[in-house]
Amino acid sequence: MKVEREETAGEVRRPVVAGAFYPADPQVLADDVDGFLDAAGTRELDGEIVGIISPHAGYVYSGAVAGRAYACVRGMSFDTVVVVAPSHRFPFRGASVFGGVGYQTPLGVVPVDRELADGIADPSGGSGFEPRAHSEEHSLEVQVPFLQRALGDFHIVPIVMGDQSEVAVRQLASRIVGAVRGSAGKRVLLVASTDLSHYHSHDEAVELDSHVIQAIEDFDPEGLLASLARGECEACGGGPTAAVMMAAREFGARTSTVVGYATSGDVTGDKSQVVGYMAAVLHGAPTAKSGDESTAGATGVESASSDVATDDAPYEGLTGDERSALLSLARRSMAAELAGNWPPPAEFTSKTLQTECGAFVTLEKRGVLRGCIGHVRAYKPLEQTVMEMAVQAAFHDPRFPPVSADELDELTVEISVMSPLTVVEDVSEIEVGVHGLIIQHGGRSGLLLPQVATDYGWDRETFLEHTCMKAGLPQDSWKQEGVTILRFTAEVFGEE
Repeated sequence: MKVEREETAGEVRRPVVAGAFYPADPQVLADDVDGFLDAAGTRELDGEIVGIISPHAGYVYSGAVAGRAYACVRGMSFDTVVVVAPSHRFPFRGASVFGGVGYQTPLGVVPVDRELADGIADPSGGSGFEPRAHSEEHSLEVQVPFLQRALGDFHIVPIVMGDQSEVAVRQLASRIVGAVRGSAGKRVLLVASTDLSHYHSHDEAVELDSHVIQAIEDFDPEGLLASLARGECEACGGGPTAAVMMAAREFGARTSTVVGYATSGDVTGDKSQVVGYMAAVLHGAPTAKSGDESTAGATGVESASSDVATDDAPYEGLTGDERSALLSLARRSMAAELAGNWPPPAEFTSKTLQTECGAFVTLEKRGVLRGCIGHVRAYKPLEQTVMEMAVQAAFHDPRFPPVSADELDELTVEISVMSPLTVVEDVSEIEVGVHGLIIQHGGRSGLLLPQVATDYGWDRETFLEHTCMKAGLPQDSWKQEGVTILRFTAEVFGEE
């Protein structure tokens, strides 16, 4: 069933691979999908499920693997499912958020969540609507019948990625996070569509695919992108997978469980040239506390004000040796990445360095900013966070070209180790030079570290204004109803 046409805003996207990738007859299709779900059985997972990763080949090849992921959400209730898939037929930059009103399969039409889709779409930032990206693409379409049989009623936001660079991945993840947080508590499931290695022998495929599986099991989207860039593995939906993992991490997912893996050779018996398929579930979000109305229920997806830790800082301060070790680790990480020897060998560690903490790495060259990237929230051990953020700041800050080997000795490194976030109820709580700020509103978010206000000699109001501008908001937005202000502290230290 092939439809020759281009999508236009306002229309329903018709199925184009029904009868090829999966049955066109509604009853046969429903029976086949239910069979895959039944065969997968049930699996108990800790914490709330935020997202899944599923293959997108013909059902005869990858349906059993996909069923293992969708079985984990079978019978659950979600308001909207955001599906991110790769483009196979039409090359383009950025990502295309579908502009129509529905996505159809032989099982019926799933309505598009236009509010959330419009919140994610940003034509000026590379995530507008490119009709040709959707018109013939199978990788997104094949996910929808599984969702229809597993979930029943829901809305969808279909997104197809063209450019899968790290910058594009981070931009899309940020747009998804901002839009979901601004969606008034909708329960949202994230889905990434990807196959793995293509047309290697079975044994070669298993070796290549093991790198993807390891990165996913480690909940390491940055490591996945790095491994793909080095040619250690293959995944046509590596970008969508990393974007969904990054977004899911912001919504509280802490664990990624691989629930299925196979190659096409396991089905056909021909293991000379195979394609790899994997399914995983992203979960581990904290259960909503009694009386906390800001959480969005089963997904663990939260509003801007609820994604806040209020417990004590996860560390009690760093010793001089620990600070020196982290600075050395940051520098050696950049050098190892340049030399292709990632990761650098450990020289020193401690219990504190193995505690999960957020951190930023800032690079300067002759006193001028050369890169700054980090995580406010705690996702990984501090030493691992510093390693990864040093590489990101040096080579993947979209504001600057990658650091060259000749520049490395000219850089100075500064590290900011973050405390948990606290909601600001009254701006008088903000201490200039002590607190960093995050301001969030309408899907936009801006962050400034504590030392920025000190470096520029700002008072509290100026600091608030510049944080609003960092979020792309009017400078007086901090005074408006519905704006969330978060504060945090940072232990800041650097090379002499």
